[in-house]
Amino acid sequence: MLLGLRIHDAAPGTLLERLAALHEQGFACRHLALSKACPDIPFTPEALTPGLAMHLRHLFEATHMDAAVLGCYLNIATPDPAEWARTLRLYEAHLHLAPLMGCGVVGTETGAPNVGYRPEPACRTEEALELLVGRLRQIVRIAESCGALLAIEPVCRHIVYDARRARRMLDEIASPNLRIILDPVNLIPDEDWQRADEIVEEALELLGDTTDVLHLKDFIVQDGRLSFVAPGLGLMDYRPLLRYIKAHKPMIHATLEDTRPDNAVAARAYLERLYREL
Repeated sequence: MLLGLRIHDAAPGTLLERLAALHEQGFACRHLALSKACPDIPFTPEALTPGLAMHLRHLFEATHMDAAVLGCYLNIATPDPAEWARTLRLYEAHLHLAPLMGCGVVGTETGAPNVGYRPEPACRTEEALELLVGRLRQIVRIAESCGALLAIEPVCRHIVYDARRARRMLDEIASPNLRIILDPVNLIPDEDWQRADEIVEEALELLGDTTDVLHLKDFIVQDGRLSFVAPGLGLMDYRPLLRYIKAHKPMIHATLEDTRPDNAVAARAYLERLYREL
């Protein structure tokens, strides 16, 4: 694996300082969320120019790090037409930017059918999935036109809430430019955490072929609810996932989540040790 980190989880500093720090800590790739890691850059379509893309590419190359994910985590299923028009323009801008940056995928989630991006029972309806698929078709056409990959991250609280629903979404859109970011912990509901191994097994069976990036975090259970922590600090058994990756996904980008600057290196070392021991 090529293990990396979200840039906004690094110690505070300029973008170059953060990239340099991640490289010194032994990370090989990174996940860039412009609005979080580069607050001085306006999060608007008109700001995402080829010049900005090439500037960012030079920074990554100077610190010897791959650009794994360009995050654009906006609510694709918003019922507000004006908000959707703005959202579509931002996805279009990110998809144009990613190839110029040398970035692997534009990453996103599947949202909720309300303007607040709130988990609600309506996320699980056929109407919500139909709305999402129609919106995704528009975004994927843009990805195809500019040679970019859009990678969806299923989340148990969103419209694409499990591996079966994700497989259905992929099959309905049927585009090689639509891929998966697999975060196993995001697929584990609070009430079902003891089935974590089965949930991961199903995800690998149904989504492994289209998984281009991993997000790796851990979880603990407090008062019946999952709380997220750095890899190695919780209950997650990574061995089935890492065994699959070792056999089928050489050099896949895998970015850590819910780390802090003081435990990120230990989390990386923990995953590397498990991987070596398989």
